Amino acid sequence: MGSEITNIFNAKLGNVIVNQLVDVIVANRDYLSDIDGAIGDGDHGINMAKGFQLCRNTMEGKILSLDEAFQVLADALMEGIGGSMGPLYGSFFTGLAESISQKETLTKYDVADMLEHGLAELKTISDAQVGDKCLMDTLVPAIYAYRASIDKGNDFSNALIHMKEAAEKGKVSTIDLVAKIGRASRLGERSRGVQDAGATSCCLLLVALADGILANIE
Repeated sequence: MGSEITNIFNAKLGNVIVNQLVDVIVANRDYLSDIDGAIGDGDHGINMAKGFQLCRNTMEGKILSLDEAFQVLADALMEGIGGSMGPLYGSFFTGLAESISQKETLTKYDVADMLEHGLAELKTISDAQVGDKCLMDTLVPAIYAYRASIDKGNDFSNALIHMKEAAEKGKVSTIDLVAKIGRASRLGERSRGVQDAGATSCCLLLVALADGILANIE
């Protein structure tokens, strides 16, 4: 068993990982709002950046473990983002935090459990499914790909790479979908041909999370 769990991630690096998530959302604020503007309110990037920046401000001067930093992020998103995205992402990051509470190191299995717990927490407040043209189209395939990769015996790094690839494919898949939830659902067929903003922000976050872990696997 020991040979399977050689690589670990230092879960004390909460500031490092979450600040990378903040950076990617803030850097893509206008891009996310532009995508959202095609079939939605056009404020996804603005709202997301506001919530993530609030998290950065709250973390400033503190040294946080990953579970603590995820919980600060969850609280900031609940407080700082209007509409549905605050509760959705807030629930997801709360689930991540709960799963790894007080853990100092994470194995590839811990990360799988963490991601799945985050998804389960999100599902407590959302009935959205893959195919609805939403963040689930990115999140669910990415988590499934990660778990499938480690179940096949792949190492930590390869599993994270598979997660990133699945997230990208999931994001792009929303272009050809008709929106079934949210404001865009009122457009029917006219919502086809545009990439979903929530699926896009979710992809950005999952890729940044994977890259952050990849850079710090011991």
